[in-house]
Amino acid sequence: MNYLSKQRNSGMVMVFALLILMSLTILGVSSVSSSLMQSKMATSMEKRSLSFDAAESAIAAVMFESEDEALLSNVALDDPLSAARGGTQLDLAVQNLSCFENVTWTNRVLTKAGLSTGTQHTTAGNYTDKPIVKSWSRAAFVREQPCVGSSNVIGGSNISCHVFIVKGCGQLDDSNYAVANSVNASVFAPATQ
Repeated sequence: MNYLSKQRNSGMVMVFALLILMSLTILGVSSVSSSLMQSKMATSMEKRSLSFDAAESAIAAVMFESEDEALLSNVALDDPLSAARGGTQLDLAVQNLSCFENVTWTNRVLTKAGLSTGTQHTTAGNYTDKPIVKSWSRAAFVREQPCVGSSNVIGGSNISCHVFIVKGCGQLDDSNYAVANSVNASVFAPATQ
């Protein structure tokens, strides 16, 4: 009788040990799975952040070129906003300023070489090489309008506000999508009417 009791107890201990081992295995597998998922999320966020930085830099590059006195004084070259003003007007009701439109809008590329005065930044290249990130911008003229709040400053002169949209785009080489940001720019210029 004592022998049967010991055998039952050792059988129960074996069942409890297997249950505890199975619980620990499930806990370990779920924590590894959770860690892998968090690692993928962090990698994705880092890629988006790199792409967004590239997009923001592309917008800043357009502003740099548009205020570059060496470029503005060269009659053979146009800054991006002047080129956009002379190009196709963006009709927001039927068009959008896409990162992937390479013909219609004024395009600029920001490479790891950076920005230099007196230059149109249209040379192909990467924003960074490790990882490979591309950075470019699109600029389009939207409309000409009276300058709000400026009537006291410019009085009855023949000046109006020329409104542009600048879209900066950034994309990792292994990504199917581009991260973009847009800014509206308004420039005082002679009225065309």
